[in-house]
This record gives sequence, structure tokens and C-alpha cells, in this order.
Amino acid sequence: MLKITKAGNHGILLPQLGIGLDYSGSKAKHVFVSHGHADHIPWKSRGKVYATPPTSAFMKLRGVKYEVQELPFGKTLETEHARVTFYPAGHILGSAMTFLESDFGNLLYTGDYRTPPSPATEGFELPDKPIDTFITEATFSLPVYKWRPYEELEAEITGFAKEALENDHTPVFLAYNLGKAQEIMFLLKDLGHPIQIHGAGYKLCEVYEEHGFSLGNYEAYNRDSCEGKILINPSSAINNGFASNVKKKRIAYCSGWAAMESRRSQLTVDKLIPISDHLDFFELIDLCERLQPKKVYVTHTPNPKVVQHYLDKRGIVSKTFNMKRDEEE
Repeated sequence: MLKITKAGNHGILLPQLGIGLDYSGSKAKHVFVSHGHADHIPWKSRGKVYATPPTSAFMKLRGVKYEVQELPFGKTLETEHARVTFYPAGHILGSAMTFLESDFGNLLYTGDYRTPPSPATEGFELPDKPIDTFITEATFSLPVYKWRPYEELEAEITGFAKEALENDHTPVFLAYNLGKAQEIMFLLKDLGHPIQIHGAGYKLCEVYEEHGFSLGNYEAYNRDSCEGKILINPSSAINNGFASNVKKKRIAYCSGWAAMESRRSQLTVDKLIPISDHLDFFELIDLCERLQPKKVYVTHTPNPKVVQHYLDKRGIVSKTFNMKRDEEE
């Protein structure tokens, strides 16, 4: 039987295999990184670290100093005790689910994932084999989180930008610098209107362009020239003076958390657009039912008992790992 250990606040350790998943520590000979968000990057590692080419690029841009070995999707790596393959996770560019096969059984670790996938990713794909152990995040772990059809959300984003510009307002989209920001840019590119993105997000856009995802007519945010452009920045930047010189602006908050009306007053925004980098509650339960794994480990969730209740009703055995999420969705 495969032993699975939570490693501190972050990461999974498989001691029998000498393998870590998004793991910082000294007990893994091989570490596989799911994607480039900071709460999944191993900031310290003594073993060999593997990631998809885009994730490797994001890690270097975000300050990782050690060598990262690139492992493309679908290419199997053999370690001393396992065969490991990355599958597209649909969360952000380069995001990967890690599939391990060993003498102790197989395991699919999702990292963060989204199905249906973001259009600014390589898609979503599952192994074509029965799954013994499934380790899944459950960021949106309550039935209140049920996403609307993507076509509606896309129309809402483009419509918000068009309406603001037609009324001589500067449209501002609050979105996390890696993943959500580039997805919004991808959706808005056909408008042909100039886009300015927060400096921390700007440097990450090049990776998208290098991997075939055009993000339109964009440049780094410039306070002196931002008025009348489409602006994209994290919500934290608004409190730090981002575009404070622009008097006529309309602000949209883009996140799965926008499904909660309370966010409107908390952030003082004009529009809530619940577009998420994660699957919703019902997509999670449906996927577990589809896979029928022997055991499910639920991570990154504030409400594990709700997920487990729904899995129990379907005869799916589950366990919770209380793992911390440091970054916004």
C-alpha cells in the first residue's frame, strides 16, 4: 500500500518512492512541481526537481535558484521506484497533474486544476487507467459554488470592457498576476484595444507568448499613460494607489470568490465576475464519481466535511489533508 504523508503546510511526500509533490524538504530524491503559483513551488529542494517547460520558466522568473529539469506532458520519467507522467491540468499555462505508477499502486495528484480547462492552457487530460489514489484540491468546497457556462462569463468580461470604453471610462479588471490576468487578456485580445498589466504580471506574459498564446496589444502598467487603456492588476494593488489618478473608471473583480455578493462591498467594485481557475463543487464530486478511485485525499479546502459527506454518499472513501493556500485564487 502506498504511504502518503503531508509535508508541513505544503507538499506531499511519498516516502517509499523517495518522491515529493510540490514538496520543499530533504526527504525526497525526486520532486514534481504541479504549477507556477507560489504556494506550490518548492522554494528549497535537495533533490532533482521536475516541471513542465512553462512552469520551469515561471519558477525562474519568480526567483527559484536551483536547476529545474523540464518534463513535457505525456513523457514518462522512470525513477528508482516509479514511473511518472505529467497530464495537462487546465488551471494555468503549464499546470500539470502528476500520475505515478509503482509496485505499491498508482496515484494521481492534481495540484490545482480546472475542468473544463481555461482556454489559455494546454487543456485538461486524464490518464486512461483506473486510479488507485486520487489527491485533489477542493478550493471551492461548498455547493454554493457552481460556475455559470463559460460563454456567459466570457461575454460578461468583453461586455464590461466595451461598455466602459464606450462611456469614456477606464475598465479595470482585478485578477491574480499569473493565470487569471493572462486568461482575461486572451479573452480581450480581439478587441484590439491597448492593455496595461501590473508589472509583476507583465514579466510572466512572455512565457504565454513563447508557448503560442497571444495576449493582444499589451504593455506594463504606467501610471502616466494608463487612462483609457484596459487595466489588469491584482486586487491588492488598488489599495496601493494603482490608477488612483484615473477619476473615471469601472472596476470588475474576476475570481471564483466573486460568486459571493459580499465581495462587492469588501473590495468596492462595480462588477463581480465569478470566473475561476478551479473547478466548482459539483465538477469535483462528478469527477471523483467518474474516476471511482480506491481512496481520495482532499487538500486545500476550508470545508472538508462537506466534500467528504458527498463522497460518502457515493461510496467513495476519503481522507483530508489540511494544507494551507497562501495566494489568492
